[in-house]
Amino acid sequence: MSWKQTRWKIKYALQYFPFTVNTLLVVASIWLARHYLYKPIPKGSESDSPLMPFIILMGKIALWFVAGLLAVSIVSTFVAYFYYLYLKKSRGAVLELSFQAEQAKGRNSRLFLQAQLGGAIRPLLGFVKGRLFYDDHEMTDRFALLSNKGVKNGNISKGFIAGRSRLLLPDIKEYDLKGGFLYFQDMLHIFSLASSQPVGGHFYQPPVLLTEEDAEIAPRKTETLDVRIDQLRRVEGEYLNYKDFEAGDDVRRIVWKVYARNRELMVRVPEKFEPYASHLYYYASFHAAMKPQWLGEGYFREMLNYYKNCVWSVYDVLSRKEWDMRFVPDQSFNIPDQMTEAERAARIISNSDWQTDNAPSQYFDARKGSVLCISSLTDPADLAQLLERCDASIIIYFVRVTKVLRSFAALNLLLRILIKPPKDRLSRLRTRWFLSPLRFQVFRREKELVALLEKSHVSWAEL
Repeated sequence: MSWKQTRWKIKYALQYFPFTVNTLLVVASIWLARHYLYKPIPKGSESDSPLMPFIILMGKIALWFVAGLLAVSIVSTFVAYFYYLYLKKSRGAVLELSFQAEQAKGRNSRLFLQAQLGGAIRPLLGFVKGRLFYDDHEMTDRFALLSNKGVKNGNISKGFIAGRSRLLLPDIKEYDLKGGFLYFQDMLHIFSLASSQPVGGHFYQPPVLLTEEDAEIAPRKTETLDVRIDQLRRVEGEYLNYKDFEAGDDVRRIVWKVYARNRELMVRVPEKFEPYASHLYYYASFHAAMKPQWLGEGYFREMLNYYKNCVWSVYDVLSRKEWDMRFVPDQSFNIPDQMTEAERAARIISNSDWQTDNAPSQYFDARKGSVLCISSLTDPADLAQLLERCDASIIIYFVRVTKVLRSFAALNLLLRILIKPPKDRLSRLRTRWFLSPLRFQVFRREKELVALLEKSHVSWAEL
């Protein structure tokens, strides 16, 4: 058994440990209060004053009042916990979850968790909290179920406790739920009584908006004749550019192969150009010309999160124009049909990962694509090949993903190492990235990509 699995089993078993750090603090506080309040006062000492008995009496009353509240809260916590275990065993009561990605003020998406526990009761002056395990034995922060609610089902009133919390997860991607825990706690968290929960499913963390980079752009794909544009675009004919033969059609355009097969006269529709276009096709390449084993490093995970946010920010800006958007992924996904185009794009962007198979020159269709996003991990040779097929009407957004790991000055780095501990994963990675040999390799590639874009005739912008 590996050390990682052993550590996980220990961490999992500790969830059932009923005591917390508060247990020691409260026990120590009660012992000290009792020691000083019930300690005899020597006669003739500085503490021997007429008011001291009254002060001690008030202290004893406060001590017993707090102890009484704690006792009520602790007893009700055990009652609520064992009642829930009874419900879980007899009626199969488990934690019900739903995840919602909501658009906040400023157009940023945030992930919320709605949790509900049917039939359970909340301890008096206490709490019911939950925690989820996902992916490779990672865990969320604890979330609270604070609201006591009721719903009437016929003549029977059924109660439940529920809570809504925002989930803050490290990566923008789809997560796989592995299980969870419920914790019944008293008012001071002296006891934390845990019960495992057989929850499962998938949820994803949506990308957020970083910047608004606007540009004059026009679609290159015509599907309907609703929107007029300045440039002529090809309009595809019916039935794969064939149509039924009609009086007046040129007999030289009859497709005899179709007639021999179906005994139907079909004619080719000649190419025609109309000043209309309907759909703007948006491409974002997640190709990384790096060793696959490197892409799992923390550096590239943070770069991926930053790149997803930039891709989503560009999509948000383009979607506010009059064109219908079509986001073309470079990876395969199973997306529910009932989603809107924006929800579908957000889901695809969140689920995308660095890949080494589908290069931008293979992925991007210059005949219908209007916008392309590339990252600092793009192969310069492949980009040069792609630029040969692009014209000035195509816009390329270059995302300099190393911005997310921009290092501090040497003095600040020294202060962080010697004095200030890292606050989060990103802070630790910034310190390591400053000394990583990969840093110079990616910086050199960024310079090559910018040089290629500057020499080309396409429109481009840097994010």
